[in-house]
Formats: sequence, C-alpha cells, structure tokens
Amino acid sequence: MQLKLSDRIVDGVLIIDCAGRVIFGEESASLRDTVKKQIAEKKRLVLNMSGVTFMDSGGLGTLVALYTTAHNCGGHIKLANLTQRVGDLLHITKLVTVFEVYDTEQAAVDAYKGAAA
Repeated sequence: MQLKLSDRIVDGVLIIDCAGRVIFGEESASLRDTVKKQIAEKKRLVLNMSGVTFMDSGGLGTLVALYTTAHNCGGHIKLANLTQRVGDLLHITKLVTVFEVYDTEQAAVDAYKGAAA
C-alpha cells in the first residue's frame, strides 16, 4: 500500500495523518517533502502514525532527518498513535528516546499547550 498523507490543523498544531508504508523511495520522499514544505511556517507538528502498516530503515532515516530539519528551523515534531510494529521498531533502535511519542493525537497536541505555558 502506498503512503497516503493528509493534513489538518487542530488547536493551532499541524497534524499529518500517515497511512500505508513508510519505506525508502517514493513514500519517504513524499513524507519528507510534505513536512519540509510546512515545518518552517507551522513550527508545531504531530505525525499521526495510526495508519502506518510498515516502516523500513529508509523510513526511520526519514523520521530522523525530519526531526533534524524541524529542530534546525525552530520547529518540533511529535509522534502519535504508533502502531505496534512501528512502536517496536522505535524501541529496538532506541529512537523512542529521541522523539516525543504520545498514545493519542490529542495528548500530543496538549503537550504543545503545556510547553507554551
């Protein structure tokens, strides 16, 4: 299944819904391009990963690159709704210590409110 991306704003936070595979190639490029176009302006972003069925090393590399891009332009990326497979992958690679990971999209959005207070 190709990666499908859609975006919306919730309480001033950009939510990007991801559905499908995040793998090396078109899928990773699509995610990277979508985030890079918006992170400089929006600054606060949540990747809703609830629809991600598979992620390979290229997908992990893309997440790390997006984290770095966001950080370099003063933005932040939080991950929400990880599937079991993606959550396990982040734990195995210890990337769960790099990203802020939330069980729900609303918890990730609320974390931005807490950071602003």
